[in-house]
Amino acid sequence: MSDVKPDLPAKVDHLRQIIAALGSAGVAYSGGVDSTLLLALCQEVLGAARVLALTAQSELVPAIELTQAAEMAKQLGVRQRIVHFDTLSNPHISANRPDRCYHCKKALFTRLLEIAQAEGMATLVHGANLDDTGDYRPGMRAAEELGVRAPLLEAGFTKADVRDLSRHKGLPTWDLPSMACLASRIPYDIPLTIEALARVDAAESALRECFALRQLRVRDHFPLARIEVPEADIARLLQPDARQEIVRRLQELGYRYVTLDLQGFRSGSMNESTNGRMAHGE
Repeated sequence: MSDVKPDLPAKVDHLRQIIAALGSAGVAYSGGVDSTLLLALCQEVLGAARVLALTAQSELVPAIELTQAAEMAKQLGVRQRIVHFDTLSNPHISANRPDRCYHCKKALFTRLLEIAQAEGMATLVHGANLDDTGDYRPGMRAAEELGVRAPLLEAGFTKADVRDLSRHKGLPTWDLPSMACLASRIPYDIPLTIEALARVDAAESALRECFALRQLRVRDHFPLARIEVPEADIARLLQPDARQEIVRRLQELGYRYVTLDLQGFRSGSMNESTNGRMAHGE
């Protein structure tokens, strides 16, 4: 491992020891960089027969993430179960209060734990890393309350470590941009609806396809759409032809006003209007 930081091999050894001690594991699997590395290592250490990828399918999950997760689970040779999760039937989630993420993760992990145990898995693990402790992360609290393990965190992995090891192992997810559920595009206290979540997913899919964007968010202030992309992409989206195409596509989805946020993409920008009450994810 000459192409990684000097302290990473020791962390990898520790991580493999943690995973080996699990015996078997259900992996809460989103298809992102963290959970993909965790799933790959569980498969290596425990063997495919003792690992199960559990992927939530709900109104809050972008369609592209489900596709990516299925492709990666197949590539890794790990059995996957898609778990339908009716998020909007839970009033603590659909009300979209600042504690929404806690209730969502609590309900989701409870369901995934049930399935993992029914499938004979000794425990459930998720892909939190050390960087996730530096912010308010209600999903972390829910996991801790339910005894869901975070091997990457326990082994002291940072996000940079996860990307470095993923790259070293040849995982195509090593440089994936950060993911977040669709609810993070809608301001707090605006109730979540199937229509709003589908509108956001369709808007992001259209822009991603049309402009080959790797990272973007369409923040839904309906009937206004506020588009966030990295600063390097702003100039090309401001070109006349691009602007006209963006407006056309988003107005077809029902938006009346379409704006491009000149501050660029930034995680948790919806939190800016809440005076930092709680983190809103990505």
